[in-house]
Amino acid sequence: MFRIIFVLDIYNRIVVHAQGGNRQNYLPIHKSSMLCNSSEPLAVINAVNPKEVYIADLNILQGIGEHDTNFADIRAVSQKVKTMLDPGISSPSDIEEALSIAGSVILGTETASLDTISHAASEFPGRVNVSIDIKNNRILTRDPDMPDDPIEVIGMLNDMNIQDIIILDMDKVGTSSGIDSQFLSMIAASSNHDVLLGGGIKDINDIETLNDIGLKGVLVATALHNGKIPLTMIQ
Repeated sequence: MFRIIFVLDIYNRIVVHAQGGNRQNYLPIHKSSMLCNSSEPLAVINAVNPKEVYIADLNILQGIGEHDTNFADIRAVSQKVKTMLDPGISSPSDIEEALSIAGSVILGTETASLDTISHAASEFPGRVNVSIDIKNNRILTRDPDMPDDPIEVIGMLNDMNIQDIIILDMDKVGTSSGIDSQFLSMIAASSNHDVLLGGGIKDINDIETLNDIGLKGVLVATALHNGKIPLTMIQ
C-alpha cells in the first residue's frame, strides 16, 4: 500500500509552513491552509485526521530555544496518531529520548553521522528511519565520511536494520515544484528498504508516478493544505 504521510513542522510550539528550506521565514500554517484555522499542533491534527504523521522539531534542528520546547506537543500528537519524529539527532544519547515521545525516530544526514545511524539501527531495530537530506543537489551533512552521492549512501544503508529511507529535498520543500522521476527511480531500485519522498509533491499525478517507479510513500503538507491532494487520501 502506498503511504501518504502528513507533515508537521513545529517551531516554538506551532505548526509552520515549510518552504524551500529557509526556516527563519516559515509562517504559521493557518495563514495559508484551506484545512485549519489554528496552527496549534493538536488542533491541526484534529482538523486533518491523518493516518500517519512526520514531525520535524525545528527548534532542535536550528539550535533555538530550550531543547524540549516542543516535546509536550509532539507527545500529544503521537498519542493520537502514528508518528515518526526528526528531532535533529546528532548522538546516540538523543535517540532514546526521542523514542520516549514518538513511535519511531528519523536520523537525518543533516545532523547524524553514519556511525550514529549504524548504532541506532542495531540498538533500536524497527524504530529507526533515515532521511537523506539534500540541499543544492548535495547531501547535507557534517560527517566527513558521508559520501556526496545518494546512491552510494543507499548502498551503505542496505544492510542496516532500519525501517524507511526518506529522500528529503530541502530546496523543494513547500514549493509544489514536482519530482525528478529518473533520479528517484534509481534510488528505489538501489534500496533494500522502502523509500519515501519529501519535498516538491505537486498533485495526485506525482503520487501515481512515484508509485509506478517503486517508491512506497510521500511526505506531504503544502499539497494538502492548498487542496491539490484530497484530504481523504491521508485519512
